[in-house]
Amino acid sequence: MGKTKTESGETQILGSKFENPIGEGAQRGLAIVDLVVRVMATMATLSSAIVMGTANQTLPFSTQTSQFKANYKDLPMFMFFVLANSIVCGYLFLSLPLSIFHIMEVASVTPRLILLIFDMMAMVLATAGASTAASAVYLAYRGNVAANWVSFCTQFDSFCRRISGSLIGSFGAVFAFMLLIIISIVAMVRRSS
Repeated sequence: MGKTKTESGETQILGSKFENPIGEGAQRGLAIVDLVVRVMATMATLSSAIVMGTANQTLPFSTQTSQFKANYKDLPMFMFFVLANSIVCGYLFLSLPLSIFHIMEVASVTPRLILLIFDMMAMVLATAGASTAASAVYLAYRGNVAANWVSFCTQFDSFCRRISGSLIGSFGAVFAFMLLIIISIVAMVRRSS
């Protein structure tokens, strides 16, 4: 790590700590908001994965050769959604100690930068999973006349309500990641010379 001289003549190691452009109390407040948003995003991704992973419905009528049922495993888009939300939830849970560390050590730059990079990657994964599942949910409700796909939500209404509900938590987590990234950037801004 390199060293630099501050305006007062002190030597400071680059990359370790910085002089806050906003007060330490405000930095601590940002760190607390970061922790709260991170916990809420963890709960949102966990509930989305559980709701989608347990979504299934069997129709009360059947033929002699088959039974009509819908399960999230029937569509790879929903399987990707569950996997993506599970990975993001695991990351968020593992990032909680680092977020707690920021409350105690508000001026540390390196841990914030690490969280910022991983938050961006997790947001991309959560967005991909939610968008993929949203397109499948749209087709389930509307169908596609050009491709001759019929809407199956008229028969599997309970299944469709569950998969639609799971999207709310996932898109909420994407919004939470946007807030986390903004919080990290604001907390890392240095005072311009």
